[in-house]
Amino acid sequence: MKVQRKIIEIDEELCDGCGQCIPSCSEGALQIINGKARLVSESYCDGLGACLGECPQGALRVVEREAEEFDEEAVEQYLESGLGASYPTTQDVPLACGCPSSAVRILDQGTKCETANVPVTFETQESRLGHWPVQINLVPVLAPFLKNSSLLVLADCTSVAYPSLHRDFLRGKAVMMGCPKFDDIDGYLEKFTEIFRTADVNQVTVLNMEVPCCSALPVIVRKAMKEAGKNIPFEEVMIGTDGGILSRS
Repeated sequence: MKVQRKIIEIDEELCDGCGQCIPSCSEGALQIINGKARLVSESYCDGLGACLGECPQGALRVVEREAEEFDEEAVEQYLESGLGASYPTTQDVPLACGCPSSAVRILDQGTKCETANVPVTFETQESRLGHWPVQINLVPVLAPFLKNSSLLVLADCTSVAYPSLHRDFLRGKAVMMGCPKFDDIDGYLEKFTEIFRTADVNQVTVLNMEVPCCSALPVIVRKAMKEAGKNIPFEEVMIGTDGGILSRS
């Protein structure tokens, strides 16, 4: 039912899709969709404006208008659903930082409790990593391994969520990894822009997780290409918290 109440309004002309507003919304009501911040549902927005101070462009504001009522129960169900993934019931576990990305998830690995003490034979896999360092903040803009490279940009959590990362993605790639939630995304943008200007990168693949705060990483990389005046072949791969590939685009 629609009522007159306060709700977030997003100015699409001002929004540049940086994603800084997303982690501050504990209801998960905001997502980056087609390069812009958007409300997932009016009923998920409490209208308190916790996201306002995170927008560097001033694209968010609280307005009073007719909108769907805020539905706390629907928000809880939405967060527990993992935005489409399988979530356990964890009402008693508080969100560590008020962000839906920090909600506790117990991932189904079959009968691992029943077989915990049974020896397991692992297939030996060689490392495909061809250089060091790999953290975005540590990789020099003029690192020789970036020149004419196929660049693989990883959200930190993909390295433990996706079991065959080395086999499926690392071979022949220059690797840079980081976390857009905890690191300086303006610094990321500046570094990637300089890399694209100077390194003649041939192709870029971004691996990010399905959680909302990861959505900023491909946005940053695309924006850096634009600011560098480059049109580089680009692929985004989204990894689910269960370790599978959810989408490739």
